[in-house]
Amino acid sequence: MSGGTCDVIVVGGGVIGLTTAVVLAESGRRVGLWTRDPVGRTTSAVAGALFWPYRIEPARQVGPWLERSLGRYEELARDAEATGVRVVPGVMANTRLDGLGSWTSRVRGLREARPEELPEGIVQGVRAAVPLIDMPVYLRYLKARLRAAGGTVERRPVAHLGEPAAVAGAVVDCTGLGARELVPDVSVHPVRGQVVVVENPGIEEWFVGTLPGAGELTYLLPQPYGVLLGGTATEGCWDLGPDQAEADAIVALCTRVVPALAGARVLEHRVGLRPARPRVRLEAVPLPGGGRLVHNYGHGGAGVTVAWGCAEEAARLATG
Repeated sequence: MSGGTCDVIVVGGGVIGLTTAVVLAESGRRVGLWTRDPVGRTTSAVAGALFWPYRIEPARQVGPWLERSLGRYEELARDAEATGVRVVPGVMANTRLDGLGSWTSRVRGLREARPEELPEGIVQGVRAAVPLIDMPVYLRYLKARLRAAGGTVERRPVAHLGEPAAVAGAVVDCTGLGARELVPDVSVHPVRGQVVVVENPGIEEWFVGTLPGAGELTYLLPQPYGVLLGGTATEGCWDLGPDQAEADAIVALCTRVVPALAGARVLEHRVGLRPARPRVRLEAVPLPGGGRLVHNYGHGGAGVTVAWGCAEEAARLATG
């Protein structure tokens, strides 16, 4: 299927773009996905991918996106080997039940954590079992699912959104940080995140929280390939190179949470740039000639978490 025979062109090959393309293709639309980078080299590929809202607004809209996405991920977790999605228990520290939204009514086993379930120095938190996603496996799954629905994936950088608009009646802009120049939208900015992957000494549960005396959020996410340790959130930083001092600090903080991590062999350093914005932009605007452009970007650190809910809304806007 060439670009000229598409009903919709989705621009952006990260989790937001792929999910949106899948929803559109499975609804019967002829969909082409254009991506500047290989799917496995997008920002999404290095995401920690724990299902929990992080650095995303507006709260009023995020709740429904979360509820719809949670149901989708729980379905995908029934075939974890193929999808990379598992439902894993863990602790979200420094978080109160009454401060969470209605979406949590769907979360398995959500309750206040008992003191013995919290690491030293943490006095409060909640326990829950939520989706945890192995992103390299999951992105390959989404790409295959899109193709099975008749969609195409094309490595094709876009200089301006008029290019896809010239070959399809509807365009969905899922370019993340690229929207800063492509739209252009200078409110989109990077929040640099660095993580360290180490061999797993036997950790089966995740942990997220800010430790006493630490400025950054600390998290441990057990993945099939090792334990992903994080992290950092540096506003406005475009540097994709790993920083050894930051990596050492991450490992030290995570070892405070789980002492068994001491001496764990480092497998990989990863750096990604979260596409932050004061609020998600999810809206349709008319194109010259009667076409439609839908923006779906600015998801910050929660792109994976809200991907399905946002994709369904973007698909409605593109075809309604």
